[in-house]
Amino acid sequence: MDNAGAKRTCCEAVQDFFTSAKFLIYMGHALSTWGDRMWNFAVAVFLVELYGNSLLLTAVYGLVVAGSVLLLGAIIGDWVDRNPRLKVAQTSLIVQNSCVIVCGVLLMVVFQFKEQLTSMYNGWILTTCYILVITIANIANLASTAMSITIQRDWVVVVAGQDGSKLADMNATVRIIDQLTNILAPMLVGQVMAFGSHFVGCGFISGWNLVSMCVEYALLWKVYQKTPALATKAGQKDPQQQQQELKDLSPVREMENGQSPEESSLPLMTESAAARSESPKERGCCYQVTEPLRTLRAGWVAYYNQNIFFAGMSLAFLYMTVLGFDCITTGYAYTQGLNGSVLSLLMGASAISGICGTVAFTWIRKKCGLIRTGFISGAAQLACLTLCVVSVFAPGSPFDLTVSPFEDLYTHLVGEKALPEADLSLTGIVGVANATTTVASMTTEEVQPLQSYLSVSLLFAGVIAARMGLWSFDLTVTQLIQENVVESERGIINGVQNSMNYLLDLLHFIMVILAPNPEAFGLLVVISVSFVAMGHIMYFRFAFKSLGSRLFLCCSPEQKVEDTESPSSPPAAAAASVVVAVV
Repeated sequence: MDNAGAKRTCCEAVQDFFTSAKFLIYMGHALSTWGDRMWNFAVAVFLVELYGNSLLLTAVYGLVVAGSVLLLGAIIGDWVDRNPRLKVAQTSLIVQNSCVIVCGVLLMVVFQFKEQLTSMYNGWILTTCYILVITIANIANLASTAMSITIQRDWVVVVAGQDGSKLADMNATVRIIDQLTNILAPMLVGQVMAFGSHFVGCGFISGWNLVSMCVEYALLWKVYQKTPALATKAGQKDPQQQQQELKDLSPVREMENGQSPEESSLPLMTESAAARSESPKERGCCYQVTEPLRTLRAGWVAYYNQNIFFAGMSLAFLYMTVLGFDCITTGYAYTQGLNGSVLSLLMGASAISGICGTVAFTWIRKKCGLIRTGFISGAAQLACLTLCVVSVFAPGSPFDLTVSPFEDLYTHLVGEKALPEADLSLTGIVGVANATTTVASMTTEEVQPLQSYLSVSLLFAGVIAARMGLWSFDLTVTQLIQENVVESERGIINGVQNSMNYLLDLLHFIMVILAPNPEAFGLLVVISVSFVAMGHIMYFRFAFKSLGSRLFLCCSPEQKVEDTESPSSPPAAAAASVVVAVV
């Protein structure tokens, strides 16, 4: 009997987990991220293929996407805050997937009838198709940004409740899903295009997004039903609740004006409704036109006034780096003699290191608290990146400041044959995901054999090892924002945070434009490590201001003070806690 009861209990626990809101969020996020990664990889390849192996369309697309999020991040976040959660999630989901489906179908038409479209109206029809693809794809990216804000920054917090450990576990699981799909999804769509064609690839992605949209819609509805707290949102009131409040206020006005309840209640509600309807007219058209600008300004001001401002800025500064597994670093590695097979193994090692960082985040947080976890992760990342600085001066490094960093850029602009390294850097400018395709198109004879692989080995050893600290730090700042930003401002603050991330990301691509040759890559490494160091200095300022000398005390789980509430504690209480800790 006991064994049967234990088996039943175990089965019920498993069933409860697979039907819980937490698991349903994981499933929906996995489907959404898988579709995003496939599309982001494929659209860059499609645009290069359509424009005759030129990076022009991809560059335009990358700049449009980055510029749109940079300018509209706060406005998107404000829209997330102003509307009910379910409406925001469903609208973002439908707009995002519908745009990807339309883009896929449009690209299929272009691939199938490209010659005919080129000859029609001197190619203007084909140019219009390119503009439509970039515009619709940009709308899909904006909708994806809204979806990411509402699910990862809001729904996850509500589902976790007031449990900080549960929130940390959910954030870590979501990040592991991100890292796995970032590797596996491009591999799948790449195989489809390799064994089929670009036409088949477009059809596959469109079909995937159609099915995924229906499944994700159902999962969102299930999560919403299982989590009643999602129905209520700070700063918003149900219409019936508003009417009830108006009725409750009516007797007060009756007493003041000497009117009966029947005489006063109806005029009060109609007067309020009339005031709301006449307000836009009274303000005028200019006021309505400039409202997005005021929202943008208010978002940045609100972000600056947050107590986690320096923590958010520290995360943004980590985007100003070439020390990641994007196409910039991949292209540099190819010029140093590493082939595609070795690069794929290094990317796999980087993913494993990142997953280890997410797992370490939950363990360190339980032992030392959230704020100290960020401090420890930042120190670990900086320590690992010192290997990258050493690689600049190690044997085999092409670092040479006597070579003009503008040489490759000048030859490319004047129309001469540009070096392969410059092309790869331009690929990195817009975050093109098809760097592997560009690299694979080069022959091995183009790269001169190196006398020593010590420099490039140290570089990638530092980059891979630093991923543990990077992802742990990223999760720390993410949870700090989740826990310390009030519910009514989560959307707009996270929207501004995304804008800051894109801004620093654009700056690092501009840095590559100015120095695209391999001889100057060492200088980019030093600048990148400097920005990472400045970011962690900002975080140290935030952490020390929050904890004081307690930052350096490694407490046991039973004795530690819960530091996640420290940023919002008053200065007097914080000072008193520091005195007690010192004593």
